[in-house]
Formats: sequence, C-alpha cells, structure tokens
Amino acid sequence: MTHQADRPFTLYFVRHGITEPNFRGFRCGGDLDIPMMDIGCDQAYLLAKQIDKMNLHIGVIIAGSLLRTRQTASIIAGVLGDAPLIIEPLLNERRLGEWNNRPIADTEELLARKVTPPGGESEDEFSARVSEALERVRPYYDRRPLLVSSKGVGRVIHRLLGGQERMQVGNGEIVEFAVAPGAGQLDLRVSRPHQG
Repeated sequence: MTHQADRPFTLYFVRHGITEPNFRGFRCGGDLDIPMMDIGCDQAYLLAKQIDKMNLHIGVIIAGSLLRTRQTASIIAGVLGDAPLIIEPLLNERRLGEWNNRPIADTEELLARKVTPPGGESEDEFSARVSEALERVRPYYDRRPLLVSSKGVGRVIHRLLGGQERMQVGNGEIVEFAVAPGAGQLDLRVSRPHQG
C-alpha cells in the first residue's frame, strides 16, 4: 500500500534524540513514554542548528505526542523560530508491549516475520495508523512539513511513500522525502540533507 498524492511534495522526517533504552540497544515502543537523555537533547539542538543553516523552508512541525518526540520538536521549533508545532498522536511509535526494554537483537527476527509483540500492536495496525497520520498531514504538504517521531514510524512512512528497502534512521537524523505522483505510482527520492 502506498500513500496517494495528486501533486509533488516534499516532507522531512526526524527521529527523536537518544533515550536510555536506545543508548543501551533496547526496544523502546510507543507505550513507553520516557524523556531523552541529555545527549539526546544535544543531538536535537545540533540537528536544529543544521536544519536552520540548510534553509529547508520548513513551514510546520508535526510531532507525535510522546515526551521524547515533543522534546525534540520543541527544540527544533525553538531554533527555527517561525514554524508552528502541532502534536499528532497517530505519529507515535509502534506499541511493543512485553518487548519494551528487551535487547533489540532478541526480537529483531520476530519483527521481521511480522510477529505481534504480546500486549503490543500488530504491523498491520501500526501501518494503518501511520497511513492515517499521513492523511492528516496532507493539508500541510505545501508547507514542507517536518515530522518528528521514532524509527518505526520513519520506516513505515518510507514504505507508504513508495520506498522499497527497509529504511533505518538514527537518533537525531533528518531524512528528506521528495515525492512526485507518476503513472499510477509514486516517484520517491530519499536523501539525508545533513550528510550532503
């Protein structure tokens, strides 16, 4: 399933700064609402300064409602100064139930096989929720929105916009999605502007 578009648009995705479970290599789902570490706040600030310097013409920032994404978005909004911040809970990370605070390696193969975490959210439920979030973001496409969320949300957005490979986004990284509707499909160009 891909996200339909009737005209070209560009949106940006930022993964929140690092949390303690991220730092330890543990799972940190959307049902684990924790703050960033100090180093995560530093990552968000440094990224915000880069975004400002790159002059990406971001007109609105839309963030999930989890503390770590709100913190990241607030830091970026503070540096940019003129982009309003909107909270959209549908952009929250996948709920991982009993897999939270477990080493990522323990569950990586299960996630790849689309096993639903006990007490968590299935891949299909998660994808449908992120798809609905993109529909809510659609009215902002002409404002070059910046979405602030978590790794899993970035992965699903990439797939919904027509990406093929499994995308990885590091803490405090930005990804640019340039999308043009083609003949029955989307033409997607993905770049990492801070690495250019």
